[in-house]
Amino acid sequence: MDLPSQPVSRAAIESLWQCVAETTVDPRAGIFGPDSITWKINRESALFLGAGRASLLQLAHPWVAAALDQHSNLRNDPLARFHNTFRVVFTMVFGSRGQALAASRSLYRLHTRIRGGLPAPVAGYAEGSPYQANEMHALIWVFATLVDSAVMAYDAVLHLPQQQRETYYIESKTMAALFGIPAEVLPPDWNAFQAYVDDMVNSDRLGVNALSRELAYRVLHGRGSWVPVPAWYRDLTAAWMPERLRREFELPFDSSIQASAARAGARLPRLYARLPVALRLVGPFWEARSRMQHRAPGLITQASNRFWMGQPRLMFTELEGE
Repeated sequence: MDLPSQPVSRAAIESLWQCVAETTVDPRAGIFGPDSITWKINRESALFLGAGRASLLQLAHPWVAAALDQHSNLRNDPLARFHNTFRVVFTMVFGSRGQALAASRSLYRLHTRIRGGLPAPVAGYAEGSPYQANEMHALIWVFATLVDSAVMAYDAVLHLPQQQRETYYIESKTMAALFGIPAEVLPPDWNAFQAYVDDMVNSDRLGVNALSRELAYRVLHGRGSWVPVPAWYRDLTAAWMPERLRREFELPFDSSIQASAARAGARLPRLYARLPVALRLVGPFWEARSRMQHRAPGLITQASNRFWMGQPRLMFTELEGE
């Protein structure tokens, strides 16, 4: 592994913010809008099925694991980490243009303060190797885990045709810009994106050590949180992990766990189809619908928002008059 560090400069992300602002068709609808595949996928509560997988894939990047250990409360409150991630992502997806850009600015400021050194050697990284959260290669990997796991979770219960995967990936490049990632450094299409994920999984740019295993255990068991993680969810997460990383995380995967994951995979589409639409679709989607109809979100929407984001409304609710 020999990738030069590429921190995202303020000038670079300012240019991306301007581009997103100028290409947004309807500021009130946000940077994607109700006709997008992005709304279709991200409105589904099924995305929760892929959250554990995305978290572990991120922890397999030594920079991410060290940053989360040294600069977040993941160790003591994994639920807060879940809320923080979805708060930012849902605001970028379902917020107005002003909300999405404000969330991006907030994330960039936070990332500029996150830097340090690896506490131990892991994969292709030496002990003391410097890391920073606003580094391009690390940002691309975090972005990739969110996109890849969202598609996997959606497809597990609702089937996503290949053409819609392609469209979703192309649309996701706009959200990547809000992370500070220009479209030209990303794989050009869905197949190339899948090849990038496979290449990362099989490279020494990812690797698991005692720290990342401990953090993964806390995520998958809800340690420090009041929310219990059911065994079938851990089993399904293990089944969805790439084989190499499943071994390195030391995730149990004997025949009983494989059978449990298979049962969950078979039952989930039927159970999911029976959910009332008010529960199946996430609060941030309903809030966006209300905003476009010039209404405040109702109590059920606010309760759903609290579950997903830890707060009743999307971030930055009053910006740019949108």
